[in-house]
Amino acid sequence: MNQQDIVIAVKDIIATIAPDEDVSRLDMHTRLREQIELDSMDFLDIVMELRKRYGVQVPEEDYMRLATLGGCVEYLAPKLEGKKLVTTALKA
Repeated sequence: MNQQDIVIAVKDIIATIAPDEDVSRLDMHTRLREQIELDSMDFLDIVMELRKRYGVQVPEEDYMRLATLGGCVEYLAPKLEGKKLVTTALKA
C-alpha cells in the first residue's frame, strides 16, 4: 500500500466504527480525538480492525503513534507494504 491507500484504509476503518463522523475532512497532523468523537473503546476497535483486515499487531506502547492520521501513515507504511487495500465503508 502507498501512503494514500493507508489514509483511505484508516479513514474507512474510522467510518466503519464511527459512521456518523465525517472522515473526509480529517487533518493529517491534528489528533484524531480532537477532530471527531472517538472514545478509548473506539480507538481499541480501530486497532482491532487493523489486525483483522491487515494482520497488523499494534502493541499498546505504540498506540500514541496512531494519534494523528499522519502518525498512522508513518507507523503503518512499513507494516502494510505489499498489502492490498480493503475498504467497506468508503469507496477507494
